[in-house]
Amino acid sequence: MTISLVADIGGTNTRVSLADGAEIDRGSIRRYANAEHGGLGEVLTRYLAEAGTPGIGGACVAVAGPVDNGVAHMTNLDWYIDGSSVAEATGAGRVAVLNDLQAQGHGLDALSPGAVRPLIARPATSRTRASRLVIGVGTGFNSAPVHHAPGGRLVAPSESGHVTLPVRSEADLALMRHVEKAHGFAGVEDVLSGRGLERLYAYHASEAGISTQLKAAEIMAAMAEGKDAVVMATGRNFICLLGAVAGDLALIHVPYAGIYLIGGVARAFTAFYDPFGFEAAFCDKGRFSDFMNEFAVSIVEDDYLALTGCAMFLTDGLAD
Repeated sequence: MTISLVADIGGTNTRVSLADGAEIDRGSIRRYANAEHGGLGEVLTRYLAEAGTPGIGGACVAVAGPVDNGVAHMTNLDWYIDGSSVAEATGAGRVAVLNDLQAQGHGLDALSPGAVRPLIARPATSRTRASRLVIGVGTGFNSAPVHHAPGGRLVAPSESGHVTLPVRSEADLALMRHVEKAHGFAGVEDVLSGRGLERLYAYHASEAGISTQLKAAEIMAAMAEGKDAVVMATGRNFICLLGAVAGDLALIHVPYAGIYLIGGVARAFTAFYDPFGFEAAFCDKGRFSDFMNEFAVSIVEDDYLALTGCAMFLTDGLAD
């Protein structure tokens, strides 16, 4: 097998690994803080030097941002990434640049049963070629449908984290007005992400007449203790909004083969989906509420799925 380099570039960190065919070498995985580097080329050059400068046949990178004709503009990081710069840094003859949720979708077939935690269980579908949906909640928010097309796996890109934050009540409207003060628009990612959780807490704190500011990790720690009413209201609001948005995306893509929640923030809330009402919010679609019972929802606990998806993309011959 040809040795490949795969990378997952998030808003905060970049993970890099070597891969032998579709299998990533977990012992070779390294994590780099983006703030300490001027761009991806610098990260990849450093990684290969630390790995002993192995010969690289292919390289695939997953990027947290839109990719247009092989060129990525990151949403939460001022990096410009294209295939030629990846090829220059790695010496790879075959190069691909994917949206990170696309990479996650390409990796779903490699998930072990132990890496998937059921959240909303449903009977297994008997439909052939049923679609799946990955929803990422981390530094940002995004989703990607995974289709079984005649030519193989098709994972469509999207920027669904930047659609309008749903409003169904006066409380939702008040939250939207609070959020849009930052840049004139309230999008899903402005609430359903790590920074969004902090913004959501700030809103609930202001509603309670306090000025406390907490980081996402502090909010989650306080939520585990269960003693702070503002924190608990924040968590419940987060989960209910996530359920509503996930339900909207399910109706758009009809993923009969399941929905997969990924990302550090999605995993951090694992103990709170049930008590905070995720399933009720997910299914609350009026006359289509019964239809929502078609869709299973799971949490992916493999933090390296995007790396595996990149390796599979190369192995499947989908790179340029």
